[in-house]
Amino acid sequence: MTRDAALAHAADHFDSGDFVRDLSRRVAFRTASQEPDSGPALAAYLHDEIGPSLAKLGFSFSIHPNPEPAYGPFLVASRHEGDDLPTVLMYGHGDVIRGQDKSWTCGQGPWTLAVDGERLYGRGTADNKGQHSINIAALATVLALRGQLGFNIKWLLETGEETGSPGLAAFCSAHQELLAADVLIASDGPRVGRDQPTVFLGSRGVANFSLTLNLRGGGGHHSGNWGGLLRNPGTVLANAIASMVDAHGVIRVQGLRPPPIPDNVRAALQGLRFGGDAGDPEVDPGWGEPGLTPAERVIAWNTLEVLAYKTGNPDFPVNAIPPSAQAFMHMRFVVGTDVSRLRDVVQQHLSTHGFEGIEVSEPEIMHATRLDPDNAWVRFTLASIEQSTGKKPVLLPNLGGSLPNDVFADILGLPTVWVPHSYAACQQHAPDEHLLAPVAREALQLMTGLFWDLAAAAPALPRR
Repeated sequence: MTRDAALAHAADHFDSGDFVRDLSRRVAFRTASQEPDSGPALAAYLHDEIGPSLAKLGFSFSIHPNPEPAYGPFLVASRHEGDDLPTVLMYGHGDVIRGQDKSWTCGQGPWTLAVDGERLYGRGTADNKGQHSINIAALATVLALRGQLGFNIKWLLETGEETGSPGLAAFCSAHQELLAADVLIASDGPRVGRDQPTVFLGSRGVANFSLTLNLRGGGGHHSGNWGGLLRNPGTVLANAIASMVDAHGVIRVQGLRPPPIPDNVRAALQGLRFGGDAGDPEVDPGWGEPGLTPAERVIAWNTLEVLAYKTGNPDFPVNAIPPSAQAFMHMRFVVGTDVSRLRDVVQQHLSTHGFEGIEVSEPEIMHATRLDPDNAWVRFTLASIEQSTGKKPVLLPNLGGSLPNDVFADILGLPTVWVPHSYAACQQHAPDEHLLAPVAREALQLMTGLFWDLAAAAPALPRR
């Protein structure tokens, strides 16, 4: 059986409707991890759907409780073909964002897969059930045609990614031998463009923290009687934020700025375009760090954002000076940014600029990761995808968003290669989430090609 035949078989899996039938079954599990009663659905998705699907492919699987008892379980599956063969760890998450049932305008709501033209509507079609379903189907294609993979493979599926992956780090720390591998190959997030196969090697980190200024107790004070006599916390806090990030989005706190962009990262981003697909917002050309391309600003630089700001009563404003103000801040950061003292850095900056009394919360942090773009696993993946698609894939040194990739890179010590199967306008956390049929079909072929090629390339690929 040839490689071309394997790719044709993968395409037929989609064209025959088999892929849609599998995904339809999985979408119907109401695995919204943000809902307090989702526990049974999360467990059932692993025990009744994914575990048996992998068992049919010769995997043994086990389901493990979360070290954080309030959250959903983990599935670990393994297919071992030889001690002298490389081992690939794959990852996915079975949980989804809340359904938002009443807000859907397309398809048949969040829990029924609906095909409308090239769009497959349903919660989880893009994030992440559709993506890990593609990878499982590609493995099945190779096994159906060749009888073996030519490498060892493990799966880790969690059920809490949409609530911040609680327990994932602790679980991986406690089960390093169970999850030992030579590389992580996984799929999540969007391609750069719908027609551009993409590989990314990590993710920007994220730090969420709040700024709170309480100037006096009680309620507001009449602005006619006290305006000009009392400091307005909303005004003070707005100016404090302006001292941290300017009117063009440039970070003004030296300790929150990243190191210079490495040459091989800058080279990988050269010529990349962001936005332009249907449904994408228009990129603001004058926003962000000057002297950088749009790709460098979103992939290789830090950003500081205001997510929410509250003072007084925004819904029912009155003519009174409010007693307090609060802002919720959000920083995306790249590898090399020291966030270990973020709270102290921000507090010192505010004090230096005369803003006393602003309380800075301890940040919630997910760390940044980035595999060297010259890694041999990266070169292998790019070459395989180009052979399968006839397109030169886009290489992102890291995703602009954040994933729990630090668990795999730092705790398990793996090179991490991500091959996303969605696109930016998929509405993954909103009503009308969808997977694009042409992207899914191409992804089935390129992942089949990747698994087909891995056996032949195994002797040349680095091992732990």
